[in-house]
Amino acid sequence: MMNPDSTEVQSQPLIRLSSLRGWLLFCWFIASFGVVFFAQNLQQVVAGWPLAYWFAAQGSVLVFIVIVAMFAWFANRHEGVSQAPDPGYTRYVNRIHKRFALFVVVFLLFLLLLTFAEQSGLRKIWVGAIFLFATVFFYALVGIYGRTSTATEYYVAGRRIPAMYNGMAVAADWMSAASFISMAGGLYLQGFSGSGAQPGGLVYILGWTGGFCLVALLVAPHLRRMNLYTVPDFFGVRYGGRWPRIIAAWAAVLCSFTYVVAQIYGVGLITSRLTGVQFEIGILLGLGGVLVCSFLGGMRAVTWTQVTQYVVLILAFLIPVSWLAYKQLGNPLAPLVYGQQLSKITNLERKLVDDEKEQDVIYLYAKKSTDFALKLSNVSEALELERKNLRAEISQLTEAHAEESVIVQARRELAALPRDEDAARERWTKAMVENMERAQPLAGMPLHTRPFAGDSEGSKNDQQLFNTSRLNFLALMFCLMIGTAGLPHLLTRFFTTRDVSEARNSVTWSLFFIALLYLAAPALAVLVKFEIMGHLVGQRFDDLPVWIAQWAKVDPSLISVSDINGDHILQFAELKLGADIVMLATPEIAGLPYVVSGLVAAGGLAAALSTADGLLLTIGNALAHDLFYKGESTKSSAVRRVMLSKFALLLVALLAAYVAAQRPADILYLVSASFSLAGAAFVPVMVIGIFWPRATRQGAVAGMLSGLFVTIYYMVVNAPAVRTLLDLHGSGLWFDIEPVSAGVFGVSAGVLATLFVSLLTPTSQSTPHSIKSPD
Repeated sequence: MMNPDSTEVQSQPLIRLSSLRGWLLFCWFIASFGVVFFAQNLQQVVAGWPLAYWFAAQGSVLVFIVIVAMFAWFANRHEGVSQAPDPGYTRYVNRIHKRFALFVVVFLLFLLLLTFAEQSGLRKIWVGAIFLFATVFFYALVGIYGRTSTATEYYVAGRRIPAMYNGMAVAADWMSAASFISMAGGLYLQGFSGSGAQPGGLVYILGWTGGFCLVALLVAPHLRRMNLYTVPDFFGVRYGGRWPRIIAAWAAVLCSFTYVVAQIYGVGLITSRLTGVQFEIGILLGLGGVLVCSFLGGMRAVTWTQVTQYVVLILAFLIPVSWLAYKQLGNPLAPLVYGQQLSKITNLERKLVDDEKEQDVIYLYAKKSTDFALKLSNVSEALELERKNLRAEISQLTEAHAEESVIVQARRELAALPRDEDAARERWTKAMVENMERAQPLAGMPLHTRPFAGDSEGSKNDQQLFNTSRLNFLALMFCLMIGTAGLPHLLTRFFTTRDVSEARNSVTWSLFFIALLYLAAPALAVLVKFEIMGHLVGQRFDDLPVWIAQWAKVDPSLISVSDINGDHILQFAELKLGADIVMLATPEIAGLPYVVSGLVAAGGLAAALSTADGLLLTIGNALAHDLFYKGESTKSSAVRRVMLSKFALLLVALLAAYVAAQRPADILYLVSASFSLAGAAFVPVMVIGIFWPRATRQGAVAGMLSGLFVTIYYMVVNAPAVRTLLDLHGSGLWFDIEPVSAGVFGVSAGVLATLFVSLLTPTSQSTPHSIKSPD
């Protein structure tokens, strides 16, 4: 006989989900914003780790995983999902397990075979080419195998992706070229928090992992329950009418296009390094792999391609960082042991700041900056004087019968002079700023473990700099977290699971797989910085490793060295590294076999391709399904929508490739800007619509438009080119917050507009609980 007390206990939730959600959000807030705000006071060293640094780099990520896992466990238990398993689905999952295990084994054998081939004399160019074409060819095979024209398969992979594999696909979709290529470099250059008003460093670790708490607690399960195809579907069904869906579709196109340009730039960068082809040709080669997967099979093909790409990228990241940790510390578990190098880096930084030769280099950079400033005071006269001096020098060299190479170099310098005053002003202004930035201790890089610039207890200027630095760090972290909860290509991935409980579990798996890389990225930055400061600096220019010249040929902005003081010895200030080079060159920096370099490049390519797949699919679906969908539900109309999605995807891919070929900005900035756009456009209206039935169609329209307008306005009006064009003087910043964090103001505007307009207008729309499946 059943115990009535136990029945009563089972019939009631162990804890109210709303209360649990509130407490978990409170823990999320303390683990992120609370720790950062008081980071200056958390400088105690525990087991070799500065407490604030460890928590921002690792501790908070672990807390976020616990929050997401705990909510999924309690929510699924509360909803009673412990139902009898479906034998057919169980067999389907077992088949996937076997195929996945086979792929991992084959890929590891492929690595061992290439390693043996390299040791046997296979040329490096062939190793790189084999990595490129073998991986892209395999992705293409998956795309061909998964081809489909069925709407449910194309848009949401048939809604039968197991949680663990969907987590891998989400991780690959999420860990873009910015995560794989640029994040470790950003940590190398910016340390804990960047310098001055420029936020960076560990803000990306906190922002890009903490946002998954918002996805799990506020968004993903609710959207999955609605059986949608795309994120704009939510706005159309929840609020009714065409305008919410149309605005959401164009917003999805805008933020996804900004994001995908960064990925295609990364594709071109890696492909050109692997094969030696031009950057633009590299873009087209990589783009072919993207299109085969997303064009033919939609979400079905993209999902399984992303699962395989996750394996490639995570091995490509963990192998070199583990190898470097073992080389320096005798332990391959880099995230656990790299704290030992932090104190050594602090000592090296102090030594470099006091070094006389470093100070001489800084003085010379400051002098060059002053020289450019003098030229800018009278551009026309300075330009004419340079032409005159170079012509006179060429004449003297010719009369003296100097070596032909010297004369050719002088003629090249003459040909390279700016053609007119406007070009000269632009070039010299840029050179003046660059030289002034390098005329700083440590070439302008902040101390690695210092939380913020300035001093909270120093002079008035130091206090203001400290407050500005901390405020920008908090603002960017907010934008990255909110943007994570609003990015359409990410949220769409949770539509592919079997049910709501699987969606929750999928978020947990996603954060776990992402954390494997995000916990290793700060370790990589520290280990590379120690390698460069401790071993590379101080070498003679003639003895510098070959990889420096090789990467400089790919893109001079990635790495450059200049013997500015003429002593033939490399000083730290004479070496300039871009954020995108640190990870890609790690195997060569550590002296690893070239096959590892090929693996890293293949991993970066996998990261860029996987995200580009998801983004292009999102854009194509937004254009075809959301903008041109007229409500037909027949089979023929579904096929037409799928074909239109494929056509739109192709056009957008070509346009994005053209924009990426112009190299518009660094990857991290482009990606960060897309997060502000996504957060302002979607999150306020989405979350309010889920939890507040009183929200109206007019409120949703007002919220999305106001959020987008404020965000775009703040970014555009503070762009240097726009301020120069409009002759705007002074700072256009609000509260000293940088344009990359414009989402702070956009989200605020969206919330206020949605609430205010909804209260003023009558509600007649359905709530999410009454939505019917579009299948």
